Amino acid sequence: MANTLVTALGTANNTSTTPLALNTAYDTKYGTYLKLFSGELFKGFQHNTIARDLVMKRTLKNGKSLQFIYTGRMDAAYHTPGTPILGTNNPPVAEKTIVMDDLLISSAFVYDLDETLAHYELRGEISKKIGYALAERYDRNIFRAISRGARKAHPISATGKVEPGGQTLQVGSGTGAAADALDAAKLVTAFYDAAAILDEKGLSGEGRVAVLSPRQYYALIQQTGDNGLVNRDVQGQSLQSGQGIIEIAGIKIYRSMNVPFQGKFGTASTIDNAGSFVGEDIADGQDSVDGINNNYGDATDFDTSCGLIFQREAAGVVEAIGPQVQVTSGDVSVIYQGDIILGRLAMGTDYLNPAACVELHTTNTAPTAF
Repeated sequence: MANTLVTALGTANNTSTTPLALNTAYDTKYGTYLKLFSGELFKGFQHNTIARDLVMKRTLKNGKSLQFIYTGRMDAAYHTPGTPILGTNNPPVAEKTIVMDDLLISSAFVYDLDETLAHYELRGEISKKIGYALAERYDRNIFRAISRGARKAHPISATGKVEPGGQTLQVGSGTGAAADALDAAKLVTAFYDAAAILDEKGLSGEGRVAVLSPRQYYALIQQTGDNGLVNRDVQGQSLQSGQGIIEIAGIKIYRSMNVPFQGKFGTASTIDNAGSFVGEDIADGQDSVDGINNNYGDATDFDTSCGLIFQREAAGVVEAIGPQVQVTSGDVSVIYQGDIILGRLAMGTDYLNPAACVELHTTNTAPTAF
């Protein structure tokens, strides 16, 4: 009986009319399958991360850290006729160095038999979850760095040349209950206050954004339609899709479960519930977690935090290895009858310009620097 012609879906540019030999190289037989996984990982990462494109991002090569230079303001003076112009002042200069954290990974082992028996596409599903895991940590580190910047003075501190530092801003007034964080009217007032603060510091109006927890975001959508903050033409759609509030006071609004909120990522059943929450603990940035080389604070540093308003200059991210995927093959796959699928990236982040950072908080005691 003649052999059937195998439709070799995993083989790139295959035009052969004969079956693939048993000893055909692994990478030849399955050359296109990994690309599907890579695409799924990147989709998962890009779908879940928002902070990467909201701050300053640089690629790090052949080094362990990246230096950012600050230049302060210069004076202007009137010219006296007949006198030479030889330069009247030097701008003050300071630097900020952002170091790399260790390699961040997320991996899974896919057993060949499980993949065969599964009624759904196993690798694609795993790849998305790996992308989500990397994106969560990426955003959480950036948002914590911006909170840190909001509590810091500016590195330029030369006499007569002092630049403005970060700002913490209470939502509501008085003693400030945690529930104030979900009060739409108080949030709107905080937005206008933050816009005025950024204007007074001379920050560009471009690239101003806010990141709120999902509960805050939806509270705004439900309660601000009557105030004209949601265009009447799109109000119905906005209530259903959760995408209605485009901006307040020129500040574009995003929602994320990865912004520190009352000492947690996400929330439990009520805003005051100190029980379980989504994802990892907010562990200390350098003392409790191996591999972290920047200070991202710990849970107690964010006890009253309830959102961020910032401009693009607020933080910097350095990437030595962007989101990548690696898969075992060859002898390793034969020995274990499956593949290790690994997503990885190497990044570090910290605040850059404190003046561009505004942290929202409840209670009338401002969060302390860390």
